[in-house]
Amino acid sequence: MYIPTQFAETRTDVMQQLMREHSLGTLVMLGEDGLQANHIPFEIVEDGSPFGTLQAHVARSNPLWRQEAGIESLVVFQGAQAYISPSLYATKKEHGKVVPTYNYMAVHAHGRLRAVEDPQWVRGLLERLSARHEAGREAPWAVGDAPADFIDALLKQIVGIEIEITRLEGKWKVSQNQPQRNRVSVEAGLRAQGDEASVAMAEAVALRRE
Repeated sequence: MYIPTQFAETRTDVMQQLMREHSLGTLVMLGEDGLQANHIPFEIVEDGSPFGTLQAHVARSNPLWRQEAGIESLVVFQGAQAYISPSLYATKKEHGKVVPTYNYMAVHAHGRLRAVEDPQWVRGLLERLSARHEAGREAPWAVGDAPADFIDALLKQIVGIEIEITRLEGKWKVSQNQPQRNRVSVEAGLRAQGDEASVAMAEAVALRRE
């Protein structure tokens, strides 16, 4: 990923937090038929390794898990993003030398993939995924709520995958290349737009502005 210095995010904990909050990753691998991309919800496990380990599951019918063990993999996580209109820049009225752009936050996680066919390992992963995504609901659903024979049958149809992260790259393009008055006006303009994506980007601009 091309990362100009001013947009680089190197803090592991910050990158991991984005991966938790936006856990649907795009897994990219070079397979027998060329590049393949799969969109998969991941759990990041802090296991004492420098960057943590990604865990997920896929359908047994998905050929990605049958690739050669230890194949190099890339998982892309996309955070807040928003179109930035020139009208949001304070300097537009001063000299007009502004153009549209797009702000975004992204993390690239590199590592080697291995398949996990242990049903108990996969069930444990499903329980953790369900607990995280159901948290906050009035009546959270749990794996144990479904009939045991139904869950056992489903477990035979999925396979776990695990990627120990060997390298993390973070890019936070949130108007750092703009003068301070433009950062202030961009934040205010995004908040005024009011939609969820714009407000999330406004928060990111504010954090980097401070």
